[in-house]
Amino acid sequence: MYSMTKRITAYGILFVILVVSMLMGISIGTVQVPVTTILKTIFAAISHTSISDSVDPMYENIVMNVRLPRVMLSGIIGASLAIAGAAFQGLLRNPLADPYTLGVSSGASVGAVLTIFLHLSLPFLGLYTLPVLSVVASFLTIFLVLFFTKRVDRSMRVETIILTGVIFSSFLGALISLMIALTGDELRQIIGWLLGSVSMRGWDYVWIILPFFIVGAGILMLHATELNAMSFGEQQAKHLGVNVERKKMNVLIAGSILTGAAVAVSGTIGFVGLVIPHFIRIIWGPDHKHLLPLSILAGAGFLILADLVSRTIIAPSELPIGVITALIGAPIFAVILIRRRN
Repeated sequence: MYSMTKRITAYGILFVILVVSMLMGISIGTVQVPVTTILKTIFAAISHTSISDSVDPMYENIVMNVRLPRVMLSGIIGASLAIAGAAFQGLLRNPLADPYTLGVSSGASVGAVLTIFLHLSLPFLGLYTLPVLSVVASFLTIFLVLFFTKRVDRSMRVETIILTGVIFSSFLGALISLMIALTGDELRQIIGWLLGSVSMRGWDYVWIILPFFIVGAGILMLHATELNAMSFGEQQAKHLGVNVERKKMNVLIAGSILTGAAVAVSGTIGFVGLVIPHFIRIIWGPDHKHLLPLSILAGAGFLILADLVSRTIIAPSELPIGVITALIGAPIFAVILIRRRN
């Protein structure tokens, strides 16, 4: 049904969309940067050669220090959420599962909101106290979710995992609401962070999330075959020789690493991990060997374009990127569900 030609076409189309979206994200803004200037600037940076005299230093600064890191960060966040969502949907056999199902995002949000609320600034970290503490809180959350799931159900059935995640998510959400109710001048900053944004982030934030993305995505890619088996049910996977409990734990931890790191640097950005895997699965098939990398390409391109819309639609002001993904993602998801139902 899904021939090799169709697979190659899928990779080609999504790769072209990703490249075009990156060029648009770098080019379009208050100051328009010509595409040729972008290519010359990036090539000079990669090859460590001197940039052409024909390139305005202002353009070089805009590309290398403002827009390229923002586009890179948007792409990595979108890719992280999309591949985590694809893995969770396959593992939990739940089309409504997304990267936030296990409460990891709520844990990361508690870490970030607590940092803002208490005005925390750790030595040697400074401005990066928030993303670092947010990542730590997300890891602590997934550890507690898996610990309690194991105590309640030694076999760690899917239903128990989801229920435990929902409980933790609700409890942590209540903590966030409590801090918002008690806050004063920090309210706008907290709400802005919770709505999701990649504004005013530089290369340092890219370097913060990149290792988590490489490790998390790499683990999920290595478990593509097992995800295919487990998507048919745990008993069938056991009959095929899959160590279900161990592989399930690996996938949950890898997906949580991706989600926690993404939320830590950008705040909560919804619908990417829910809609993109659905879209890829419907058009190009459910095989995780291709579903995961295709989700990376589609998720990255989608969030780059969403960020472009968020900073240009009411320029010079910006909308939170989470608002844009929700406004785009919700109708798309509704259409997908209606078409599948029909």
